[in-house]
Amino acid sequence: MAPSVPRTRAAAALRMKKIALDNQGRTIRCLRAQLATERRGLATTKKELEETRVALEASHKVIAGLTEIGLSMSKKIERMKVKKQQVRANHVECHQKFQARIHEAEDSMQAQHLLIEALVDEKDSLLQTIHGLQEANNAPAPFDGDWEEEPEEEPEEEEIEDIPLGEGEIDDE
Repeated sequence: MAPSVPRTRAAAALRMKKIALDNQGRTIRCLRAQLATERRGLATTKKELEETRVALEASHKVIAGLTEIGLSMSKKIERMKVKKQQVRANHVECHQKFQARIHEAEDSMQAQHLLIEALVDEKDSLLQTIHGLQEANNAPAPFDGDWEEEPEEEPEEEEIEDIPLGEGEIDDE
């Protein structure tokens, strides 16, 4: 029995090695399958990362564009505010000039009225002097009562009201 025991042991050792090799082969195949799965997952992750990067770049471009638009609008708003202030200042200046013209016209009308009153008074004085001279000279009256002295008309003064500064103001909104 001695020669068969080593053979049996050798055969058993060979079978054990073969089983071990088969196990290692299965393990290697499993590991290769896992590696392939991991590589596919890694490729998917890489693809997702690339898509995310592209989307992020696009998002940054949109944000930059919106920021540029916002800055442009802010500049336009500032220009509009300056223009609005200029319009207000022009409005106030025009209002003041208009009020000054109104006051000048009122003063002129008042001066003309005073001049007319002085002329009427002078006319009355001259008529009285003429009547006095005619009576002194026993001359007939140039007017036989057909002519009546016109009643003195007081022209109605139209008062031009001051226009309040607030009226006609430009609305902000």
